[in-house]
Amino acid sequence: MTIATPTLSPPDTRGITIALFLTGSVWALAVAVLADRGVFLAMPMPAIALLVAVGILVPTAAYFFSRRLQGYIEEIGLYPLTVLHIWRIPAALAFFVYGLAGQLPTLFWVLAGVGDLVAGLYAWKLAVSKPDAAAYLRFHLFGFSDFLVAVGTGLTFTLLQDPKMATIGVLPLVLIPLFGVGISGATHLIAFDQLRRSRRLPSSAMPPTEHQSAMRSGRR
Repeated sequence: MTIATPTLSPPDTRGITIALFLTGSVWALAVAVLADRGVFLAMPMPAIALLVAVGILVPTAAYFFSRRLQGYIEEIGLYPLTVLHIWRIPAALAFFVYGLAGQLPTLFWVLAGVGDLVAGLYAWKLAVSKPDAAAYLRFHLFGFSDFLVAVGTGLTFTLLQDPKMATIGVLPLVLIPLFGVGISGATHLIAFDQLRRSRRLPSSAMPPTEHQSAMRSGRR
């Protein structure tokens, strides 16, 4: 049985949006500051792998344990969770630059770079179209598959303590595993849950489409 999520007022929705933005900003800034001070380079490589896992688990757990956050995601819809993955295009370019310079393991940067580029372009395509639930599902299945390959390969080389993986601990590349990966992994898992929920709900109770949300915003 699916427990109904709370309906949020416009001020509540705006408040959560601001809180999430500030949380993400502080997270990214903390990673950047620590990397600039060489903290991640001084860590054993397996510790970096642990931080990557924590970065995925914490936002995902926050969503699944908070009906308020679940209600918020139902309110904004899958569109923001999907177009957010456009960030994977610059991430892919960074992998190509560092990889071609011989600063990353070849298998890792090729798999991660090509996969992120395709996923980012895919998200861009959906951003300028009118995707339905099936289109969202296809994207998140592809994006999550690429995510598993890239993260799995990266974690393997990290745990094997390949010296070239030390590049992951310096700016700007460190923002990918210790910030972007957490956001990508969590949004994929949240999207899957939202798609599952939408199939269980009657049409009158389904989350609003992006068009409906835009109409609501216009009335506000």
